[in-house]
Amino acid sequence: MKFSEKWLREWVSPDLDTGELAHRLTMIGHEVDAVEPHGVGLEGVKVGEILQVRPHPDADRLRLCTVTTGAETFEVVCGAPNVRPAMKAPFAPVGTRLPNGVKLRRAKIRGVESYGMLCSAIELGLGDEADGILELAEDAETGAALTDHLDLPDYSLDLDLTPNRGDCFSVLGIARDVAAMADIPVKDADVVPVAPSIKDQQPVELAYPERCPRFVGRVVRNLQIGAESPRWLKERLLRSGLRPIQPVVDVTNYVMMELGQPLHAYDLGRLTGTIRPRLARNGEQLTLLDEKTVELSTETLVISDDSGAIGLAGIMGGLSTAVTLDTTDVFLEAAFFPPAVMAGQARKYGLHTDASMRFERGVDPTQQSRAIERATQLLLDIAGGDPGPVDDHHVTSCLPPKASLPLRKSRLAKILGIEIDAAEVLSILENLGFDAVETADGWTVGIPSYRFDMDVEDALVEEVARIFGYDRIPEVTAAAGTPLATVPEAHIILDEVADLLVARDYQEVITYSFIDDATNTLIYGKPSSIKLDNPISSEMSVMRSSVWPGLLRAASQNLARQQDRVRFFEIGKTFHGTLDKVRETVRVAGIAAGNQFKEHWDGRPQAVDFFDIKADVEALIKMTNAADDFEFVAATHPALHPGQTANILRDGEVVGVVGTLHPAIARNFQIENRALLFEIDAEKMFAAKLPNAKSISKFPSIRRDIAVVVENEISAGQLIRAAETAAPELVQSVRIFDIYTGPGIEAGRKSVALGLILQETSRTLTDDDADAATTAVLRKLQQDFAAVLRD
Repeated sequence: MKFSEKWLREWVSPDLDTGELAHRLTMIGHEVDAVEPHGVGLEGVKVGEILQVRPHPDADRLRLCTVTTGAETFEVVCGAPNVRPAMKAPFAPVGTRLPNGVKLRRAKIRGVESYGMLCSAIELGLGDEADGILELAEDAETGAALTDHLDLPDYSLDLDLTPNRGDCFSVLGIARDVAAMADIPVKDADVVPVAPSIKDQQPVELAYPERCPRFVGRVVRNLQIGAESPRWLKERLLRSGLRPIQPVVDVTNYVMMELGQPLHAYDLGRLTGTIRPRLARNGEQLTLLDEKTVELSTETLVISDDSGAIGLAGIMGGLSTAVTLDTTDVFLEAAFFPPAVMAGQARKYGLHTDASMRFERGVDPTQQSRAIERATQLLLDIAGGDPGPVDDHHVTSCLPPKASLPLRKSRLAKILGIEIDAAEVLSILENLGFDAVETADGWTVGIPSYRFDMDVEDALVEEVARIFGYDRIPEVTAAAGTPLATVPEAHIILDEVADLLVARDYQEVITYSFIDDATNTLIYGKPSSIKLDNPISSEMSVMRSSVWPGLLRAASQNLARQQDRVRFFEIGKTFHGTLDKVRETVRVAGIAAGNQFKEHWDGRPQAVDFFDIKADVEALIKMTNAADDFEFVAATHPALHPGQTANILRDGEVVGVVGTLHPAIARNFQIENRALLFEIDAEKMFAAKLPNAKSISKFPSIRRDIAVVVENEISAGQLIRAAETAAPELVQSVRIFDIYTGPGIEAGRKSVALGLILQETSRTLTDDDADAATTAVLRKLQQDFAAVLRD
């Protein structure tokens, strides 16, 4: 629900500034999502009157305008297409600072001095219209401050209302709650009836009163063609997030926003016979106002006349009876449809309209005539016309009955935990519009027609708590405190690391930190300096320098028990240094052996390989938001197979290792399957970078593919990094899509095909740009790696 603060203050104006009002609204249950300013920073902008418009001597599209503010006259150069003599428009003289921060100075435009600016809506921050200056009403006082004329500055309050508060989808509904919160009266919501001047009526028949128990209508004839909604009404609609269209539509939207009652206007000349709210017929179709044709469900309530369906009841009108700029006779409709009837109907057709949102949550079943009277009054003021009598068609037995609920003092005290003075409770209920009568044990509360969400006693308790103030209800401390530790965003919780590995089909194990010295030396490459004086056994004589021994034993035991697929990980400490000065390091280690995937009928078994476990490590790297800081570099390790081992580097520092288990060590642990392992220093690896968002280019990318022949020792990562740095302003990414060795390629060399993704953030690239970037990449590859472009 979005609305103008000044509109709200016409109904109720508490002694609160905008920020305090937004806070208090949030505290009574109407969360304020945003406060949007309008007309802030328009000091110095005045209502100017254009006296004369002449052609510019040196520019066909520019005009020379003589503008007066009453006391002074200025010569202004203007390029707006709608400028004309006698027009009233916002004028900013030299020295004025516009909302965008630009301070106007005297300027010479194509040889002619300009002493100010005639402003468009977008330049004033009052809309997105930039193709012409903002046209003001003819009765605007020349020389008056623009803020006075447009009732600025103002703020739009955007509220996130709870689904049960359908009554607050209106300025009046919010005003009632604000008045109760501030303990001040709200403006009288009564509307003075408009006396009919003609007897014309539109026939209406309530064929399904249980689905449409009230249908109020009025004929208005002889509307003035070409009439335009006043600026104040347009501004209120715009500040409420609605687009002004034409007087009839604007008035129905205005009344809906003000009173919460959706209205619809039909072109009277397009109606045929009697209007009947009824259920749609099987196979019936309807073209809606948005020109979308829908096939109707037999459970959908439609508005029809003798020609067929002319609107989706409570959702959207039909195109066949829509008002146009040439409409002179209209039929205004304000109906009541029970929420149970409207629930889910709009979504069934992929629609979500302002009307359906209100009807689904419920509208006041007694205010339809008032809404028609208010709309008639506004419409006559704008476009004239002759109104007929108001026809209120209703079936009383199908309308919601007036309800009352008990509110016990004991229940109120039990739920809130405090006792509130009975006089204050009574005042709160009356300020909210309830008819409350005090009884021996509490109150009997009459529920107003617009509060259909009041159905149980605890709902009344909530109302009292809202207005009394949640902040006034004392906090009761729990018996035991549960403090939460502060976790910086730059630290990745190891539980999240474990969750990711489990999601990649690993199982977590916990193994002993004590191992035998021979195994530690075999895996780590050198004896441990942390030997226990009194070990439990010789197999637990030293503190482990690697997590792998425990993982290898666990994998060996599972493989020996005919488990053809093993994936384990452990998060644990390794121990380094000496007994006098032990250094503990938290590591994340994993092992994968056996088949790549679980046995499945759609595919042959395939053993896990180096790139499978490397992909798992890369998934962990992505958690850091710093994948570009990492690289895999060929290395050696005493426990891993030569030529199938890589160190994991972050900014040039080794943070882990990954590779294939050495065959000799595999035999030592009686592992016949090929096994792949990784081990990572958790502290160095999982220091995350904070997310840094950047805009995505709106211009298309270009791809250029090249294939170069290089030595086998040159890695794909080296080629990618070189290509990215060759033309960093254009090369967004590099993809390797083919590696080839064989006939046509020299021994010891390989062909690598790279896809260059080129893109700019400020313009569309040309073929020349793409060719230049491709040439730069080739030159870089030739310089660094003696690469040769493959024919």
